[in-house]
Amino acid sequence: MNAGSLRLRLLAGMLAWMLLTIALVGWGLRTLFQDHITQQLQAQLTVQLDQLSAAVDWQAPDRVSVGGMAADPRLSQPLSGLYWQIDRLGPQPQAALARSRSLWDQVLQLPDAAPPPGTGFRPLALQDSQGHALLAVERSLQLPDEEAPPLRLVVAGDRALLAEPLHRFTQMLLIALGILALCLAAAVAVQLHLALRPLALLRQGLAAVHRGQTQRLEGRYPQELQPLVNEFNHVLTQNADMVQRARTQAGNLAHAVHTPLAILANASAQEQGALAQLVQEQVALAKRQVDYHLAHARAAAAVRATGLHTPALAPVQALLRTMQRLHAERAICFELAPQAQNLAFKGEEQDLFEMLGNLIDNAGKWARQRVVVDIQPQGSALCITVDDDGPGIAPDQRERMFERGVQLDEQHPGSGLGLNIVQTLAHTYGGSVEALDSPLGGARLQLCLPGAD
Repeated sequence: MNAGSLRLRLLAGMLAWMLLTIALVGWGLRTLFQDHITQQLQAQLTVQLDQLSAAVDWQAPDRVSVGGMAADPRLSQPLSGLYWQIDRLGPQPQAALARSRSLWDQVLQLPDAAPPPGTGFRPLALQDSQGHALLAVERSLQLPDEEAPPLRLVVAGDRALLAEPLHRFTQMLLIALGILALCLAAAVAVQLHLALRPLALLRQGLAAVHRGQTQRLEGRYPQELQPLVNEFNHVLTQNADMVQRARTQAGNLAHAVHTPLAILANASAQEQGALAQLVQEQVALAKRQVDYHLAHARAAAAVRATGLHTPALAPVQALLRTMQRLHAERAICFELAPQAQNLAFKGEEQDLFEMLGNLIDNAGKWARQRVVVDIQPQGSALCITVDDDGPGIAPDQRERMFERGVQLDEQHPGSGLGLNIVQTLAHTYGGSVEALDSPLGGARLQLCLPGAD
């Protein structure tokens, strides 16, 4: 896929935003779940604190007992991560007056300030002797015994207890978001394909117009593209009208010029003398000049047109039949090569007749017995070769033979304009014509023109 592709840009942009959004959503969900399980742990610790508050009892002179508390096996397991501790407050404070077996030989280091009795519990952030972060809740409690001092009750849980459920949740979240990302990427790709398909159809339509398969863009397009299609069809119509007007004007000009030239030719033909002969020669020259320039102007207008599509096989066959009759007295055989293909020329039919007529007629003048015409593709172009079995053309004369007014042999009839007209028309269409050696022993004239298919 090209780096400048609109599809690639849209896909990259949408995927980037999609991945960023999924990453933010994943981070948010993980944070919410972490807060949730933290609150759950704090709620469990509060329940343990309430049970501890209900189970504690003062034993004179300076002892407390804890009985009737709901058993949690982690409180009896050393360093299990769940702990409780009771400190003595008052004039003679005492840390760790009582503690859970899970603390083993540790003592929780509590902040100096304790909540006043009867104010409920307070959350704390602590560390044990091993540096583990603890989440704790504490409460100050005044027992009803007369000699009982105020007590400070703390229940703490290791934050590592949150790691396992958070890890499991993170794994499940990554899998779910990964599947979601793949599904969304596939949906984006399909959506882009469907959204850009009209552009692909538009490109195919333009290619069909360029190849000459159609005169305008056909089909239904989305409302965003339909104005563009309408404008383009309007331009095509205007272009075709312009070309048609140019052809009409060329035809009118040819008629306007040929009429007085014909009158002059007829008048001079009825007279004798040097002046009449001079007039006849100049009239013939003027006719050739007019035909040449009109053909050039017509071809230039056709090149600017679109949708031109002229099959080459039918004109070649028609010209071969015509030349067969034209050179019948010399018994020249005009043949179409068996492997000739029916390719299309991206140009005007009359221009193709003009070029092929001059080439085949020139081969007929030089041939001894045979003229063979072939049509073959060459890339996006079509090449028409005209072979004869005549004397051939010397390599140093092959460029000169296409010059205007040049005849290599004055004994053969002609004005020296035919091959020059072929070259001019071929160059106008972006093609070429050249002389080569023929496998028949004579000359091969190869005409390459832009193909319509």
